[in-house]
Amino acid sequence: MNTLAEHVTETLRNWILQGILAPGERLEEIPLAGKLGVSRTPIRAALANLGNEGLLEHLPKRGYSVRIYQYEDIIGAYEVRAVLEGLACRRAAHKGLSGLDISRLKACLAEGDAILAKGVLLPEDHQPYQRMNITLHETLLKAAENSWVTRFATQAQTAPFASDRIMLWDDHGVILRSHNDHHRIVAAVIERDGARAEQLMREHVYYAGLLLRDNYERLSGQAVPPAHGPDDRQA
Repeated sequence: MNTLAEHVTETLRNWILQGILAPGERLEEIPLAGKLGVSRTPIRAALANLGNEGLLEHLPKRGYSVRIYQYEDIIGAYEVRAVLEGLACRRAAHKGLSGLDISRLKACLAEGDAILAKGVLLPEDHQPYQRMNITLHETLLKAAENSWVTRFATQAQTAPFASDRIMLWDDHGVILRSHNDHHRIVAAVIERDGARAEQLMREHVYYAGLLLRDNYERLSGQAVPPAHGPDDRQA
């Protein structure tokens, strides 16, 4: 996939994960090409790629539509994320982090600290914090040096609302708790305490699933079914 197609894929993926493209919405090449200011070729490649990821459903002779995920599917994705990202932290701790990874993680922590030190969540800080969060989680995943863990954890994050790209940016206390988790996780990995690192990451992701459960109806416009959030055995 060329650079332009990759950019278009990433843009459309973010629109889906953030709810800008609604579940069930039909996507057509020409309108999307006009909206993004590109030709139909990278749009076609992006739609096919996102279809392979499971974010889109192919409609014979009618293009694609945004896949409709059920609540249980999304919660299931959090369960998988908790297990796999916890495993990644345990492996990374046992293997030991490189100097570059330690520097990158500490820079993420410092950036998050600076944003949250303001005591309020400013709109302009949302994307920088989001990028920091993605970098931190991806660094820990890659440090596990297990392509299967990375592959399946990344796949679990393609479910809308289950990605580390998405966060509820409306409660300073919630974000502060999450970032304090980051500090504890990174410290455990650096100290090579694999069991603690794994448990901390599993609880970190599990807590994000609980937040989704409590806010799902507001975010998605769909009622929460009687079943509750991730199995509390993950906590």
